[in-house]
Amino acid sequence: MAWRAIGDKGIRSPLGRRVILSSQEHVVGSTSKGNLDFTVRSVSAANCRQGFTSGSLLPGASHGNVLTKESFIRYFHNTPVLYSRKAVDEALGLKTERKGKFKRRDKAQMKPPVEAKYVPPKLTQYMKSSQAKMVDIFEGMTIVELAKRTGESISTLQDVLLNVGEKPGSEFDPLSIDVAELIAMEVGVNVKRQHSSEGSQILPRPPVVTVMGHVDHGKTSLLDALRQTAVAATEAGGITQHLGAFVVGMTSGASITFLDTPGHAAFSAMRARGAAVTDIVVLVVAADDGVMPQTLEAVSHAKLANVPIVVAINKCDKPAADPERVKVQLASEGLQLEEMGGDVQVVEVSAVKKTGLDDLEECLLLQAELMNLKARVDGPAQAYVVEAKLDKGRGPLATAIVKAGTLVSGQHIVVGSEWGRIRAIRDMVGKLAQQATPAMPVVLEGLKGLPMAGDDIVVVESEERARMLSAGRKKKFEKDRLRQIMEDRPVVEEPSEEDGPVAVRVEMPIVVKADVQGTVQAVTDALKTLNSPQVFVNVVHVGVGPISQSDIDLAQACGACIIGFNVKTPPGSVSLAATKSGIKIMLHRVIYRLLEDVGNMIVEKAPGTSETHVAGEAEVLSIFELKGRSKAAGGDMKIAGCKVIDGRVSRASTMRLLRSGEVVFEGCCSSLKRETQDVDAVGKGSECGMMLRDCQDYRVGDVIQCLEQVVRKPKFVSSQSGAVRIEC
Repeated sequence: MAWRAIGDKGIRSPLGRRVILSSQEHVVGSTSKGNLDFTVRSVSAANCRQGFTSGSLLPGASHGNVLTKESFIRYFHNTPVLYSRKAVDEALGLKTERKGKFKRRDKAQMKPPVEAKYVPPKLTQYMKSSQAKMVDIFEGMTIVELAKRTGESISTLQDVLLNVGEKPGSEFDPLSIDVAELIAMEVGVNVKRQHSSEGSQILPRPPVVTVMGHVDHGKTSLLDALRQTAVAATEAGGITQHLGAFVVGMTSGASITFLDTPGHAAFSAMRARGAAVTDIVVLVVAADDGVMPQTLEAVSHAKLANVPIVVAINKCDKPAADPERVKVQLASEGLQLEEMGGDVQVVEVSAVKKTGLDDLEECLLLQAELMNLKARVDGPAQAYVVEAKLDKGRGPLATAIVKAGTLVSGQHIVVGSEWGRIRAIRDMVGKLAQQATPAMPVVLEGLKGLPMAGDDIVVVESEERARMLSAGRKKKFEKDRLRQIMEDRPVVEEPSEEDGPVAVRVEMPIVVKADVQGTVQAVTDALKTLNSPQVFVNVVHVGVGPISQSDIDLAQACGACIIGFNVKTPPGSVSLAATKSGIKIMLHRVIYRLLEDVGNMIVEKAPGTSETHVAGEAEVLSIFELKGRSKAAGGDMKIAGCKVIDGRVSRASTMRLLRSGEVVFEGCCSSLKRETQDVDAVGKGSECGMMLRDCQDYRVGDVIQCLEQVVRKPKFVSSQSGAVRIEC
């Protein structure tokens, strides 16, 4: 029910009683309920009928406060304004706001709709993109500290802690570094482990020296001269294609750990890994060749890793050697040599004559002494995977260098996303060892899977923790991989009619198998550089080990070819299955020959681009007219008497008539005669009669070009430094 107006001097209450309003009235109070606003005004007892006052009018009301449980009814009259309020305002003499009159738009002033190209909305990513976010974790950090670093709430991290199998306590309780990494990975954050050396035993350690430089500048020969071996003579193609680690005992009694890196352009990732784990970089430059592209790349890797450089100018025994020219080239590239007032030591050596080796050893030991290299000996070990391979008898093997702590046989370790229990530790000679100390390269056995080269090795307390940490890392790696695929996916735009025909891009799937993990990565990266607008190199599968039947099945399913690098020849049954299925197997031991064969295969498979070439030109010498022809044969016709001045003119090709360099006509040739015989083509220097279809405008001196459509294939280009590419 509601208040309703009665005439000009009263309103009716919800109970049906009438109140007469006097001219002397004042506001007692007001209220609002259910979007219904009304004002209660007091009236005198003399002017009230039926003997009730404002107090009896509104039961329970004191000082203008209305207390009623009855709901008010709202009245609408095709406007948002309440009809009941309108009646009350009119009875009380108040003005009611009225809505303005509707005005119709003038069609002349209305703008026409704009035709815009439809742009599809971007997909909303509900998953946080934390790929670039990196937080530091350490042993004993609390939930509160981890929440500040990750940007998550404490309750969220406590729920994650419960999910990983840990009992959540106070947010100030210390966490182990493994649990902290599990929590961080669950919330999608990358972590970097920080280890404290407080209370640990710190002792001097041998330096780790990485030998870098351009291909065929004598890096492996220099190491052979230092350790008195002949590794370079046994390498395929005479170049290094693996990352090797050696411990060399110097004549002074000190020991130095050397890392030998490949110099070919395809092994850039190996050189980056060598610079990441090293203390000193030995830059080998040939005295007769000078500074080359991979030399500059090695300098950039060393500067990026912030490690000192010692320059070894090799091949100084050759007649064409010019060490001074090499020094000037290095100085022009930004290296501050000692002879020019800098801090970069330069040594002239010869790996063949074994001269200057003592000076190189002295420079390395001096640089190590200046750096004051020390490491933590006790406590859990930290190691770095240099290389990884799959052995038929021993399973996955990881070549690692210990950075801190002591790695003991029997410990549970997590290597990247793989885990295992150390079954055996062997030095680089193959001898068993019970433990590995800092700066010592070792080969680890007992992993459940093959790790990636460049992974860190962490020691955990139990097998359960190792399994859980490995599973969490695999899950995080898969999420990051899928996110990267989504971000790198190119946007395919629909071609318009103005753009013309769309170029066809052919896909060439490839399966890569190699002997070690680092080589697999190098070959895969090198193959991806051969991508071109016409051919897309799709590496569908990579693996370490020999070619097996499963590789044949996979290649048959996707129509791929198999590339084996430094692997054994597959068994007869596998080769027979590949022959029956039509699968091509390419086995190589040298990287540049592999890239050359793959490049030639890409050139053959490429569809090529269609281009218009001028196959020949003929000059109009005279014009002959044929008159009086019948209606069936057609009207008068003109024949151009021409002489071929260049190339070859073919009747099946398209002709273009040029006059003073401008195109007058372009069409097909209806007749081509030499003397009185019809011919298909006329060579250079010959005269002929030519008649173009639907063209009668010939003049002496015009040039008729013969156009042919030629499919141009891309070219495989290999530079002197070993870099390859496909030119379209």
